[in-house]
Amino acid sequence: MDARGITPKEVVPASRKLGVDDARALAAAATTVIVTKGKQVQTYKPGGKVSDEIVAAMLGPTGNLRAPTFVSGKTVVVGFSEASYSDVLG
Repeated sequence: MDARGITPKEVVPASRKLGVDDARALAAAATTVIVTKGKQVQTYKPGGKVSDEIVAAMLGPTGNLRAPTFVSGKTVVVGFSEASYSDVLG
């Protein structure tokens, strides 16, 4: 994001663990949720209804929200994918 001159409105330190309720709230406010696990990228369209599948995809093996996670407008991006970042950030 630095390379694109984007400044985050809020940065949550890794010491603050975000769990199921936080993931559900992020997804509920989104029209698109993009989740990257390894090389696999999945796109979800919650449409106001957040399924357990979406929440489970957003969480890591410890039950915490995967990092990095960012919100851009109504899109939530979880995990890192160069292609996803380029698509969302331009």
